[in-house]
Amino acid sequence: MKAILVNDDKSLRWDNVPDPILENDDCLVKIEAAALNRADLMQREGDYPPPAGCPEWMGLEIAGEIVEIADGAKEKSNWKIGDKVCALLGGGGYAEYANIKYDMLMPVPENCSMVEAAAMPEAFATAYLNLFIEGGIKAGDTLLMNAGASGLASVIIPMAKAFGVRVITTVLTKEIAENIKHLNADRVVATNEEDIVEVLKEELQNGHPVDVAIDCLGGEIMGKCIHYLKHGARWIMIAALAGQKTEIDLKNIYVRNVRIIGSTLRSRTPEVKAQILADLVKNVWPKVSTGEVKPTIYKVLPIQEAEAAHDILYRGENVGKVVLTVE
Repeated sequence: MKAILVNDDKSLRWDNVPDPILENDDCLVKIEAAALNRADLMQREGDYPPPAGCPEWMGLEIAGEIVEIADGAKEKSNWKIGDKVCALLGGGGYAEYANIKYDMLMPVPENCSMVEAAAMPEAFATAYLNLFIEGGIKAGDTLLMNAGASGLASVIIPMAKAFGVRVITTVLTKEIAENIKHLNADRVVATNEEDIVEVLKEELQNGHPVDVAIDCLGGEIMGKCIHYLKHGARWIMIAALAGQKTEIDLKNIYVRNVRIIGSTLRSRTPEVKAQILADLVKNVWPKVSTGEVKPTIYKVLPIQEAEAAHDILYRGENVGKVVLTVE
């Protein structure tokens, strides 16, 4: 089969690789679409190696069709050849086929295209993990989701809204704010015109303090914002794209009982990931089928144009997910 490989100069090529070997609990999936994540860029740069046992090529989420089922997977699951599925992978999604453990597969929700389905497993699992498991968010709470134009925000914001959460998000400009109006965030802060620190002060004074913050930016601004949250709030760090260092008033943290939580999906055990996926199918898939929650698709390209697709993420131009299709 073929997959996307990284050359010595970090460019990409579509080239031959060994066919997947099914373990006893695996299903073989013919991939129809694979979505991009920033972790793919980090892996390409050599900063985010795949877990042991995963292929060397990138790709954390795919959609496709089951074409073979190993004996153990037949005994332990209800999957059938021909089932349309989407899947969370440790790596290896930028390819024609992938062998995937049966409990890492989810059915494609009703009224959902294969491109949309490919854009869901990693982003939706990350959203669910940080909103409900790490964040413990509930109806009536307020969420701060930084980087509102990101692919992850395009999932987290509507998911939070579907469960009755009030959402504040940040973008760079008013123009970008217009581009994410369909996500229906309650307050969109264009940081070139408004200071998010002052906004959080105002929200606190007006009785709408932030209960949970999900932050992929970090940097200097994180330490300034964290002082103006609700007592007992959770600030969840999932990346540090704006800088790895900040200054925090530690007294404010313990007086206000604020928790700073570091969180990545990739570091979770297979058992935890499988439970998150089962929870998604039970609790979120019905809202996907009714259209309450949908991924935002920015662009779809053939997998042979993976380098151009990566460039979109490198430039930060996408509002929503970029997806590769496999013919």
